[in-house]
Amino acid sequence: MTSKKKNSRRKTILQLHKILGLSTGIVLFIVSITGCLWVFKEEVESFYDDYKYVTPKEEDVISASVVKSIAEAVIPNKTIHGVIYGKPHEAIEVVFYEAEPEVFYQSVFLDPYSGEFIKKTDNDSGFFAFILKGHLRLWLPDAIGSRIVSYSILLFLIILISGLFLWWPKNKKNWKQRLKFDWNTKTRWKRKNFDLHTVTGFYIASFGLILAFTGCVMAFNWFYFIAYKATGGDKAPQFIIPKSAPQYVSQAYDTPIYDKLIPKLYTTYEHAKSFELHYPENDSTSVLVEVSNSKGLYYDMDYLFFDQHTLEEIETTSIYGKYKHAKFADKVIRMNYDIHIGAIGGIAGKIIAFLVGLICASLPVSGILLWYGRAYKKQVKVVAGKVRG
Repeated sequence: MTSKKKNSRRKTILQLHKILGLSTGIVLFIVSITGCLWVFKEEVESFYDDYKYVTPKEEDVISASVVKSIAEAVIPNKTIHGVIYGKPHEAIEVVFYEAEPEVFYQSVFLDPYSGEFIKKTDNDSGFFAFILKGHLRLWLPDAIGSRIVSYSILLFLIILISGLFLWWPKNKKNWKQRLKFDWNTKTRWKRKNFDLHTVTGFYIASFGLILAFTGCVMAFNWFYFIAYKATGGDKAPQFIIPKSAPQYVSQAYDTPIYDKLIPKLYTTYEHAKSFELHYPENDSTSVLVEVSNSKGLYYDMDYLFFDQHTLEEIETTSIYGKYKHAKFADKVIRMNYDIHIGAIGGIAGKIIAFLVGLICASLPVSGILLWYGRAYKKQVKVVAGKVRG
């Protein structure tokens, strides 16, 4: 390829990089800042969540049906999403959620032994709820904001790839200059800003691509499907709750049969961190129990389904079943959220995700300043030429 063609291609990519960067800059700044703040949500909330803990006792925990009646008395006429049973020293959390006509998302905490009401919380308000709304939809109506965020993240993939192409030095002499800050007392702020944009952009590009890619997996169904199939997935990639078998013989129970599930699971899954039971939605759906096997992680959860009439375990054709049955492609998709927030790497992974988010937020700022500096420089030249003329 001739030098002229290379320069022409570089100019085209630079123009694309500039247009996409300027058009999505504000969105990417907000999404990046809110994302890096969200990373440490659990750690921050642990400083003021004493209501989630109780004094453990050598007693059986209250049954799921009793939990349901107590919680519905606290918050009547609302839908219970699930009941979370934790360790002996943890309170039972009953999660209420409705998406329409408007979002209702609250939790009720109960003493697991006496059923005594401890606290009610509004999960859709507060600092981190505010941060999440900004991250997902820019605090705009969901139909508008979520779409703007989704397509901006998709464009961010192109911005990062084009940025790497533009970063690549034309010759070996420039390699050293592109890999580190070579500043001194004479270095002007424009040069420093250029280095901040290019050098930091290069070092976080691979991590930025991972964050953007995992974000797109959550934002677009078609992206999710392609990512799953591309890694060799052969199961149903969506969440499927199987049906219970028809009940031909009428059976009378003093209490719902699902009351036997949690005591049984405590014995079967001794090392589990928590169990989230979901009441059957109607007479034909199964009972879902999500078994959390790791603190702060979601990918290795076991999703168990039980016939609501017999408690016979039902297998699912979905990727969301028992983790030990998950194949490579299933694990990749199930890890997506944990990768996105850095939790997959523990506290070190979260620190990396935080720093990458922070630097990603700086790129639109330094990029806009870079564009403004060049545009301003051109204006000065034009004005100076007219004055001389």
